[in-house]
Amino acid sequence: MPTPEFVLSLREKIGHDQLWLPGVSLVVVDDSGRVLLGRRADTGRWSIIDGIPEPGEQPAAAAVRECEEEAGIRPEVLAVIVVEAEEPIVYPNGDRCVFLDICFVARAGADQAATAGVGDGELTTVAWFEPDALPAPLTRHASARIAAARAWLADPTTPARFRFR
Repeated sequence: MPTPEFVLSLREKIGHDQLWLPGVSLVVVDDSGRVLLGRRADTGRWSIIDGIPEPGEQPAAAAVRECEEEAGIRPEVLAVIVVEAEEPIVYPNGDRCVFLDICFVARAGADQAATAGVGDGELTTVAWFEPDALPAPLTRHASARIAAARAWLADPTTPARFRFR
């Protein structure tokens, strides 16, 4: 995914200084409980779907849009499962940011699951994995997000996860 225009505009004003940005992520499961992962083009790590909402875009809509752009499917969002500030990131060009991530769990029916594939080039591979047989290496937050999704799917009364430290 190219850097959003609004971030580029901010970068013109603040250079590489740290930005506090909204982020969304999405754990997509199919009807058999497999998890959709994509191998990131920039790091080679396997990841859940994630991205940055456009200004004014609702978080759930942004998560679905990112999934459609990255993996070619529009899953049904079921619930918020995690809300937390990520660890600071420093990109190779020196840009620094911290994301406040809202993570959703979503379901893709069999027809959609069968059509998942590489979309906008942010991912080099898209595949479905059994939750007990995830590939390595995973991005730093993928395992925890998948665990939260599995907990919610097993018991939809499970509250969203928050960190206090």
